Amino acid sequence: MSKEERASTSAKVLYRPVGLVGSVLAGLLASMVFRFVWKKVAHGDRDDPPKALESEYALKEILVAAVIQGAIYAVVKALTDRGGARVFQKVTGDWPGS
Repeated sequence: MSKEERASTSAKVLYRPVGLVGSVLAGLLASMVFRFVWKKVAHGDRDDPPKALESEYALKEILVAAVIQGAIYAVVKALTDRGGARVFQKVTGDWPGS
């Protein structure tokens, strides 16, 4: 990354609200994607993903759900963070990251 692409302090401060909104939207989108994926891979009539404290699910099923959910969230978050940073750079001319 060149000097021109390094984040200025003002760019970081200005980007914070954008990043916060992007994070919330990424979380909502990741949740929707996870529920869709879970319905496709779930066994039987259990459409809702298991929660850690639900005793009717085996630990293995809870862990598989957690791994799938974490992977989906990480990918969606990375895509929205990167996309938001690129849009911010196009609008302001400054890269908001480090």
